[in-house]
Amino acid sequence: MQLDSSILLSRIRIVLVEPAGPLNVGAIARVMKNMGLQQLVLVNPQCDPLGEDARKMAVHAADILESSRLVTSLPAALQGCQRAIATTSRDRSIAPPVMEHPRSGLPWLLETPAALIFGPEYRGLSNEELKYAQRFVRIPSTDIYPSLNLAQAVAICCYELSESARWEEKRQQGFEETQTQNSNITQPSFSLNPTSAPLEALEGYYEQLEALLLKIEYLYPHTAASRMEKFRCLFNRAQPSGSEVSMLRGILRQVEWALSNQRMVDDTLKASHSAQAQTLPDCSADKLSDSPKNPLNFGKAGPKDRSEA
Repeated sequence: MQLDSSILLSRIRIVLVEPAGPLNVGAIARVMKNMGLQQLVLVNPQCDPLGEDARKMAVHAADILESSRLVTSLPAALQGCQRAIATTSRDRSIAPPVMEHPRSGLPWLLETPAALIFGPEYRGLSNEELKYAQRFVRIPSTDIYPSLNLAQAVAICCYELSESARWEEKRQQGFEETQTQNSNITQPSFSLNPTSAPLEALEGYYEQLEALLLKIEYLYPHTAASRMEKFRCLFNRAQPSGSEVSMLRGILRQVEWALSNQRMVDDTLKASHSAQAQTLPDCSADKLSDSPKNPLNFGKAGPKDRSEA
């Protein structure tokens, strides 16, 4: 099935985490409409996205502001997405060793319902927020002043997404060109793959996995976060389908059941052993030696035995 660029772009949501400037939010709405993107999601905004300043900057894109979704958490913003890319301007220990260029990384979002995540103006995305993304992009800039204004960063990424969507539309229509008209950077090729698991399914799996690994003491509270990031990287590379995630969760449930069942067996055996110990006769050596039913005086050493000992 051929998908034109407008359909490809309509499935991508721009997610702003705690945006503080209404002028930025308005400018972002405008550039989104310029480039063909429609979905704007605001996570716990620190400004009025429908106020006068935002509308002034949006100009004829007020409809983007009016249709924007306000949510209280990043997981809620990603509900229904199968992929997510986060933007960052500095090195993070949580991220993969290679930050991708927007031109090579962002086309990956066109394959499924997806999200592109931006952090607050004053701090960017935290490590806790970055963990919800599967891949990371960084806009090249000078070392002297690498941090871009939020609206500018969104504009650059929206442009790259729009160009990639147009190129993909042409490719599906039979064009062989692999370069944009004004760039010598080869456009990445990709095949549409709608089978990736929804992000909320993956998050549910990660929560279940972490709880189980803590229970069996493979993880400990003080190291769980860093260890779980390695699991996230592993599954982000694998891109499991929804059915594969369901299978993995089924395995965890079975392990949980087996552990619970084994504990029940262990508790039953302990109770049985305790009951048997209470009902058995006292068979100590002294008791046996004094018993009239022990004529051979078993259990008590005679004089010869003690001297040899």
